[in-house]
Amino acid sequence: MLILVDNKDNQIGIAEKVETHRKWLLHRAFSLLVYNDSWELLLQKRAESKYHSALKWTNTCCSHPEDWEWLDHAIHRRIQEEMWFDTEFIKKTEFIYNSKIDRELTEHEYLHIYEWIYNWEINLNPEEACDYKWMKIENIQKDIKNNPGIYANRFQIMFEEYSDKLFE
Repeated sequence: MLILVDNKDNQIGIAEKVETHRKWLLHRAFSLLVYNDSWELLLQKRAESKYHSALKWTNTCCSHPEDWEWLDHAIHRRIQEEMWFDTEFIKKTEFIYNSKIDRELTEHEYLHIYEWIYNWEINLNPEEACDYKWMKIENIQKDIKNNPGIYANRFQIMFEEYSDKLFE
C-alpha cells in the first residue's frame, strides 16, 4: 500500500501500488543518492523481474514508504533490501514530478531526495538489481543524452529538470 498525498505531502489516503501507478495518483516516494569519496554516484541496474523499468539504470535506491512507516525507516529498509548495505543520509530536496512509464503505468510522485557518502563493498540483491557502477555526474548527464533508453524515467527527470537542486 502506498501513501497518497496532496501537493504539500500531507497524507490523504492509501492505495495499492499498481493501482496507484495506473491511475496517476500522487504518492510519497524517495530516492537515495550515494556517492563515494571521488564524488561518483552509485547507480544500480534494476533486475529483469521488476514490474517497471526492468534492466534500466537508476540512482542508488528509490522506492516508497509503506503506509505504516516514516521515510527514514523506509530508506534504511530499502537500501538494505536492494543493495545489502546500510548508510546514514541527509535530506537534499523534494519535488513533485510525473511521467509515463509505459502505456499502462505512470509516476506521479512527491519525491524526497536524500544523499550520503559510502566507500565500502557493494553486494546486490539479485531480485532487486542485476548490476551497479560508479559514475561522475557529468558522465551520467552525457550518457543520458546519448542513451536515454537505458535509464529509468525518474532518473532521467532528476537530471533533466532538477540537476541544479541535486548536483550543485
